[in-house]
Amino acid sequence: MYLHELSPAAGAKKASKRIGRGHGSGQGKTAGKGHKGQKARSGGSIRPGFEGGQMPLQRRIPKRGFNNIFAKKIVAVNISALDAFEDGAEVTAQTLIDMGIVKKAYDGIKILGNGELNKKLNVKAAAYSETAKQKIEAAGGKAEVI
Repeated sequence: MYLHELSPAAGAKKASKRIGRGHGSGQGKTAGKGHKGQKARSGGSIRPGFEGGQMPLQRRIPKRGFNNIFAKKIVAVNISALDAFEDGAEVTAQTLIDMGIVKKAYDGIKILGNGELNKKLNVKAAAYSETAKQKIEAAGGKAEVI
């Protein structure tokens, strides 16, 4: 086999439509654009969302909500997830990431009180719910705010 003998697979290359090359071609006269109108003209294309001068949908619908750019993104972790740690371990943002409990720490981690804790842990987090703090201390651990 030589380079000059190579050819694409049958049906892989499709010939382009030859538009406006006489009525015998089947795409002559109006070249498949119909009669007159904006889409028949040269450069006659309309942008997405354009409704012919009618007020577009994205402008008719009222604006809603507000996005606070200064808001802190806090990751919530339940007490039940901390049961995966060994007794007497120190729980920090990095150890939670290493264990796969949290993907990313963002602006801080808040410990919530859902579930039970049976191990004595030294927890260091940005915030705690009241019940979480009580459950950590009841198990003999320590809840430190960073």
